[in-house]
Amino acid sequence: MVASGRDEKRLSEFARRFGFDHATTDWREAIARADVELVDICGPNHLHAEIVEAAARAGKAAFCEKPLARDLAEAKGMLRAVEEAGVPHMMCFNYRFFPAIRLARELIRDGALGEIRQFHALYLQDWGLDPGLPLSWRMRKELAGSGALGDTAVHIVDLARYLVGEIAEVAGMLTTFIKERPLPDGSGMGEVTVDDAAAFLARFASGATGVFETTRVAAGRKNFMHLEVNGARGSIRWNAEDPNVLEFYSLDDPPRVRGFRRIVVTEPEHPWTGNWWPPGHGLGYEHSFVHAVYELLAALGEGRPPEPSFRDGVAAQAVLEAAARAAEERQWLPIER
Repeated sequence: MVASGRDEKRLSEFARRFGFDHATTDWREAIARADVELVDICGPNHLHAEIVEAAARAGKAAFCEKPLARDLAEAKGMLRAVEEAGVPHMMCFNYRFFPAIRLARELIRDGALGEIRQFHALYLQDWGLDPGLPLSWRMRKELAGSGALGDTAVHIVDLARYLVGEIAEVAGMLTTFIKERPLPDGSGMGEVTVDDAAAFLARFASGATGVFETTRVAAGRKNFMHLEVNGARGSIRWNAEDPNVLEFYSLDDPPRVRGFRRIVVTEPEHPWTGNWWPPGHGLGYEHSFVHAVYELLAALGEGRPPEPSFRDGVAAQAVLEAAARAAEERQWLPIER
């Protein structure tokens, strides 16, 4: 295994701690090695395309952090590169790999909610609330592509597609509350060129409606991702701050006991949980990444395409780009396919 990063001292410590055979500050060197078969891309957004395209040319599988790219054209180029090279590719949409989310998908697919009519998603954080926080790459459009829209809304867009289906059109609103931040080197102030908060309405191809909101400046919210799906016969809701619980309401229950039930998704019958602790012992954020990597390696071992793929990354990027354009033009816009 080869680790690559920018800071040589921190990289050496990382490699030693996690048992990497080799470390280099040149990612091109890592990709060129004969003993590297899979490239895990988790650097800043502006590096994703170059690294993926180099990996594809070298015949290496690619596993990429979200968002896939800074914009839709870049994302499509990355998908084209891996498909033309015939290499496996997967997105790290880790929230798909919480057992409760997988159970939610099964309930929806089994018809437990009936016809799906509404999807609601909030993803609220407050790490950007302090105006003294230095201007990082996440706050610069040329490096990140977008702000909260691409950083956190991408997760709820992917989960919307995963649970409900394709989004057909959107109407959006983007806001930047803190317009300047200190430069990292202390030399002055720099302009924030991305959004602090984003919100948009959506219509799904199925006819369902969607409401999405995300922000980096919601005081008191740390990783508050709340999802609710309403159908003709029932509803489900889930929050990332209580990840082992899925709440389920069904009109099939007798009226005198009808209400949201708490399903603690930690039984051996639930996806992946039988590989961890005894029943009732919860899983956390880190386990979602373990499950994602497990699914990637299982797919490679079985010779099937990993999921979610770069096609899912492109589809999510198309929604984000339409939401940004809709906000600028103040109108409903269709999603580019």
